[in-house]
Amino acid sequence: MSIAQLHAVTGAFGYSGSYITRLLLDRGDHVRALTNHPGDPQRFGGRVQIGSLDFDQPSKLAQNLEGASTLFNTYWIRFPYRGIDFDHAVNNIKVLFDAARAAQVRRIVHISITGASAAPDLPYFHGKGLVEEALIASGLSYAILRPALIYGPEDILLNNIAWLLRRFPLFTIPGSGEYRLQPVFVEDLARLAIEASDRRDNYIVDAVGPETYTFNGLAESIKRAIGSSAIIVHVPPAVARVLAMIIGRMTGDITLTEDEVKGLMANLLVSHSRPTAPDRLSVWIHQNAADLGRRYVSEIARRR
Repeated sequence: MSIAQLHAVTGAFGYSGSYITRLLLDRGDHVRALTNHPGDPQRFGGRVQIGSLDFDQPSKLAQNLEGASTLFNTYWIRFPYRGIDFDHAVNNIKVLFDAARAAQVRRIVHISITGASAAPDLPYFHGKGLVEEALIASGLSYAILRPALIYGPEDILLNNIAWLLRRFPLFTIPGSGEYRLQPVFVEDLARLAIEASDRRDNYIVDAVGPETYTFNGLAESIKRAIGSSAIIVHVPPAVARVLAMIIGRMTGDITLTEDEVKGLMANLLVSHSRPTAPDRLSVWIHQNAADLGRRYVSEIARRR
């Protein structure tokens, strides 16, 4: 029988972090959530310890990491918000890695993205690349997982594509729509993260499922599954961004960023490696079609 270990998880009450937390608890380990937004403390039956994720107090951060065998890092930002831009996010994670080293954390499992650092003109992807470089140079034992598009019940992108397809007569796609993406199920990503924590070797791996879609194909698949009659049209990227801003004003959210459009069109959300996760998005869409897109999911509301 293995001895229960303590692990630290940033974003343990968030999207991918909550799935990692659940798997750790299910196998009998202990979890300390590093967060400034603990949400419902009883979400995991009160089994999760709470520690603050205060990047301005490195010594306190190190104390909150003491005793942890592995740090699972899911912290990142999708877009600048409330004074935190990508440079801030990179520096915050460097502080976190330094605190982990001071606390003698054995291993770090970091969630990155396919295409990290491939486009230095895209702050989101470039920032992810800088974080990877910092982790590699830290001297800590590490595994870097690079998902492309993470899907699951709490997903925002696929849900809001379905919401738009249900609500409006037209659905616009930037450019040709022939750029590709390779989704991974959030539970598969969590399992890959747990497996990575049990290893000793340093490595980087794309966390991607077995199906690759063009954006056209993805939109058509969702449209068919939910029975939408919307007409899919192609527009210049600049027009798509303007339309996204209009939808953003309607919803009080940021629905699409320039980095996301450019990253998609540059094929940064697809892997050149073999699939590492088994679940198929096509099956998931079919199983969840009745609920997909019934309501809009706001990124900004989640941050609050």
